[in-house]
Amino acid sequence: MPFSRRAALAGVALLLTAQPALAATTKSKPAATKAAGFTPSADAIKAHMTFLADDLLEGREAGTRGYDIAAQYVASQYALMHVKPAGDDGSYLQQVPLTAFRPANEGGVSYTSADGKSGALVFGEDYLPSAQARQAETSITAPLVFVGYGMVAPERGRDDYAGLDVKGKIVVVLSGAPSGLQTEIRAHYSNANVKRAEAARRGAVGVLTLPTTSYEKRRPFARGVGGYQEWKMTWNDAQGVPYVRGAEAPGLASLSLKGGAKLFAGAPTSLDEALAAAETPEGLVKGFALPANVTIQLKTEIEKRQSSNVVGLIEGSDPKLKAQTIVLSAHLDHLGVHGKDADKINNGALDNASGVATLLEVARGFKEARTKPRRSIVLLVVTAEEKGLIGSEYFAHNPTVPKAGIAADVNLDMPILLYDFQDVIAFGANRSSIGPAVARAAGRVGIGLSPDPLPDEGLFTRSDHYRFVEQGVPSVFLMTGFKNGGEKGFKDFLATHYHKPNDDLNQPINYQAGARFALVNYEIARELADAPARPSWNKGDFFGTLFGKK
Repeated sequence: MPFSRRAALAGVALLLTAQPALAATTKSKPAATKAAGFTPSADAIKAHMTFLADDLLEGREAGTRGYDIAAQYVASQYALMHVKPAGDDGSYLQQVPLTAFRPANEGGVSYTSADGKSGALVFGEDYLPSAQARQAETSITAPLVFVGYGMVAPERGRDDYAGLDVKGKIVVVLSGAPSGLQTEIRAHYSNANVKRAEAARRGAVGVLTLPTTSYEKRRPFARGVGGYQEWKMTWNDAQGVPYVRGAEAPGLASLSLKGGAKLFAGAPTSLDEALAAAETPEGLVKGFALPANVTIQLKTEIEKRQSSNVVGLIEGSDPKLKAQTIVLSAHLDHLGVHGKDADKINNGALDNASGVATLLEVARGFKEARTKPRRSIVLLVVTAEEKGLIGSEYFAHNPTVPKAGIAADVNLDMPILLYDFQDVIAFGANRSSIGPAVARAAGRVGIGLSPDPLPDEGLFTRSDHYRFVEQGVPSVFLMTGFKNGGEKGFKDFLATHYHKPNDDLNQPINYQAGARFALVNYEIARELADAPARPSWNKGDFFGTLFGKK
């Protein structure tokens, strides 16, 4: 690692002693046009990232000492800016009770076919077990029903469960969703939580997930074998019960195509035919009962842990509008210490020290502005995003500010600061009145807006803003775009650095690009904070209709 502990602490000293003058000390060319009396500092972003991505913090995994150090660092930055505490008991920290869980062994999946023959799936070749947050031992014997994508979309007149009896049975569901769907709607129907909740509503007792052929190409089953025992997490409710959506139909195992073929033997439609139908734009795959009963046995290691969100408040200036809040969110956690190489510390420089550094600079813009925002600004740095958007989900269910007043979320996650980006993808913006605000903000900063270039990745549901969408809050999440060499820079990062120890400060990070990213997010949040009308869903929007009445 190029940045030692001494260098990290020097970065803290820089911020503690010279923060008000940071913008003036930047000797290089300004990163972006001064759009609203605020010039973000590339030096400040570098200093924040230097500390947060240092080996000292050991990868900032939720529930570890390294994460707690990072949380205290963010809290100290809030305090330096005279941001009001908005966590628990007058502090900056909102305590998040967690349950961590992982497979305790390889589990077992055996089956009996219609002709009475028995067999067993092979761990690591045919299946990988899924851990259970609520119970250490699981044993289920039940018939199987294939339900295609498991998609129920009344607005499209589609029900993949139509004509199927899955009560008391285990459903086999395809990963993903049809490619013909609009990218953000596709991401929603691809989400495992959505699939499990629907299976539970239909009376199923468990879910087995089977990849499509295109999914297998993107994320080969074999790649998951080495990490099957990584810890997952969820949050606990006031009674200490782990929160699990679709708990009555838990995910039991992931199947490989080879394992799926064994369970489809003798089925009325072959697996190959079903997979071929799934690859069409409509993805209309007719479900049917499979001629097999399975017995699934799982053992799970469960631990109670504790972590925290870091919450600050910049109070609005308008006597009426200040009761409404614009949330700025970014996740602080990363993957901790693990891996096969000599360097096992997953520093998470771009994922997501960069997002937290950006949030802190945007906060400085609000604090130092001559004209204060009309609505209040909540600074929310969350834990356990890498475990399934857990910290943001906890806050969205248990906010430390009045829930009815949360007007919008602007989320900052993993800007790829390796090139001079010229465009951004604004996930979720065009679903609400946030869209025009984003367009105007981008125009003031001089950057373009582009459509989602990675629709297969389901990015709309994979970052913290989505937990606010699920609570009916219009939200936006910016991703650095593919113009000006961005496609190569972004894809190279995903292929060689994403979720690896070398996502560190050795990368050629463009801190001026970070300052520009801060400016466009400031411009968006500022316009939302000052607009006469509260952000609202567009009439008839899919997500506004689905979640907007909460």
